[in-house]
Amino acid sequence: MDMSLVNWPAVLVAALSGFAVGGIWYAPPLFGNAWMADSKLTAEEIQKGNKAKIFGFTALFSLIMAANLAIFLAEAKTDVTWGATAGFLAGIWTFGAIAIHSLFELKSWRYIFINGGYSVVSLTLMGAIIGLWR
Repeated sequence: MDMSLVNWPAVLVAALSGFAVGGIWYAPPLFGNAWMADSKLTAEEIQKGNKAKIFGFTALFSLIMAANLAIFLAEAKTDVTWGATAGFLAGIWTFGAIAIHSLFELKSWRYIFINGGYSVVSLTLMGAIIGLWR
């Protein structure tokens, strides 16, 4: 690992890509309605949420995820293919953690696949961005 190979603008863009994927993934036409139903939340309850807290911490955690992935990919051999592969593998790892927590919370398999799928897709994209933008 060579920290001089971490491209911080790429990390920032990769972190922002998590917002883009999340905005599409959790939109009502895709998985939003199913996620709300399985979370036992209504649109009104979600609207009452503290947006600054939710989006602020989401930005922070997306940045941490992207930076962590970039540090693991800080090798001269990293390219878009290896970046996407590493992101996918990290997504599988987090999918497993989401599944474990969700099973103990008595959540449905649909809920697990919605949240775990988001993790796999967003981390794969993050890895591709980091690998491409060397």
